[in-house]
Amino acid sequence: MSKAKPESFSPYFATADAGQVRAAFAAAGHLEGYASISELIEAATLKEIRRLQRRHNNGKPWEPLPPGSARTGRRSKEEEARHRQ
Repeated sequence: MSKAKPESFSPYFATADAGQVRAAFAAAGHLEGYASISELIEAATLKEIRRLQRRHNNGKPWEPLPPGSARTGRRSKEEEARHRQ
């Protein structure tokens, strides 16, 4: 987990997925060294960020964006339908 002062934003999960996050943390979080669900989500997210950096940015970090500049929330039903095509 990052040692820098945390900046807060909340990911949203479908009910079933949120249940799996809680269950995974309860069953194995302590075995993997996670002190909280937030630590688990942060580790998983940063792993994916590093993969995206390798694939789409020559392995380099992107220039950080300020709060409020990125889209939040889930896709609309119309966007979800287009994404599946």
